[in-house]
Amino acid sequence: MNKLVTNIRFISIVLLLHAIAIDSCAQEADALTKVWKEMNATKDVAYEAYNDAKFGMFIHWGAYSELGGTWEGRKIQGLGEWIMYHAQIPREEYKAVCREFNPGGFNAETWVKLARDAGMKYIVAMTKHHDGFSMYDSDVTRFNIYDYAEFNRDPIAELYEACQKYGIRLGLYYSHSIDWMDGGDAGYAQAKEEDPGHSDHYGANLWDPSPLNYKEYIETKAKPQMREILGKFPELIEIWYDFPRFMNSQQSFDFYKLAFDIQPNCLINSRVGNQFGDYLTAGDNQIPTTVSAEYRTWETPGTLNNTWGYKCYDNDWKSIEELLYWIVEIASKGGNYLLNIGPDGEGYIPEESIKLLHEVGRWMEMNGEAIYGTSRWNIFREGPTRMDMKSTTHREKYGFNLEFTPEDFWFTRKENKLYAISLVAPEKGRIEIKALADLAHQIAAIELLGREQKLDWEFDESVSIIMPEVNSREYEHGFALRIVLQD
Repeated sequence: MNKLVTNIRFISIVLLLHAIAIDSCAQEADALTKVWKEMNATKDVAYEAYNDAKFGMFIHWGAYSELGGTWEGRKIQGLGEWIMYHAQIPREEYKAVCREFNPGGFNAETWVKLARDAGMKYIVAMTKHHDGFSMYDSDVTRFNIYDYAEFNRDPIAELYEACQKYGIRLGLYYSHSIDWMDGGDAGYAQAKEEDPGHSDHYGANLWDPSPLNYKEYIETKAKPQMREILGKFPELIEIWYDFPRFMNSQQSFDFYKLAFDIQPNCLINSRVGNQFGDYLTAGDNQIPTTVSAEYRTWETPGTLNNTWGYKCYDNDWKSIEELLYWIVEIASKGGNYLLNIGPDGEGYIPEESIKLLHEVGRWMEMNGEAIYGTSRWNIFREGPTRMDMKSTTHREKYGFNLEFTPEDFWFTRKENKLYAISLVAPEKGRIEIKALADLAHQIAAIELLGREQKLDWEFDESVSIIMPEVNSREYEHGFALRIVLQD
């Protein structure tokens, strides 16, 4: 009996200490959140500029692009930029790939001009992905494209200069949480220590781990590189952190504050971890079905095919119709769309990507007013066509098979203007927009973007607009209406 009582007392003490630890952690998290809110509250101007941009280019490019999704003659399943992980390439063998990386076709101005021609207002480029190889000239580590590879140039510096030349804002991606070369186990041991029941080690390099532990990696590489990046490249539109699977609240907060201290007007994405971001980063190739009030704005990162880093055999390209759907659906919900390109190992952008982006650019040139700088209206859209976009794997499995109808409209708003966007070519005759019924008494004018012409309209149970005859090729991928409301 005495032994049983002793065991009960021991268990009680353990549970009490665990409860105290949980309470202490909660208090620390609350204190960090209070400071984060104070920093976040100063970013009104940054949010406005970000919202005005609305459409950007993501660039996944590194030594993994040279492999093109293959290793030792095998096609490696999974994302192209994750090939080191999925093929479990030893660190020394991957270093050899990085040393030989020499993308002579890279031209920063070509990339930036493509973004501009596509109607993109900002670019997010890759400074370091999970493989640990830095794509800029870094004094923190020699394992970078300038010092270690044959290329001996700084592509991020060249992109920065080209963006300034062509009026494109630049944001930078940095994998702060995972580094298969120098990042220990991506924090798995730390997570295990904090929660002994933790068993999910996805993303950790357990096949050939770095001798550094996770905290050493953060203090000796990740934080110093972030300070370096923020100092070298001022006036960034955003910092794009990624995959904070095993980071604790203090570590995520430190990366947020580090950026804030150097560039206070730079927005930080939610993947800094632990709810310390300025805006929500939706899941990869995901369009939220609802819009959360937790963040002031949000962004969907998307791909042109089914991978981010280049894979030579992934030719499942999105159509122009699908890309426009993504742009319009996201804008109608108040978000930004960050559309990725994956240049190959020589630094060339695949021809299909270039073709698609030029087509998007032609549509944006005519209809971009209904996208840039807009906010969500109280009604996202009307019409029969619906599709959930849940993830990259969901899109790869089910494809895109929507057929838009003349009854499908998406809505955005800016000042005293409301925009109704259709993704089918207009036909001469009447179109009906039911969502405008409650605003009929406020409508001062209705105009077709791309033509300086007021349209006639009538109101019964819906607003009936009389469409003019137009060049079908000019509007083959749809049109946007500007509905001017009385002040």
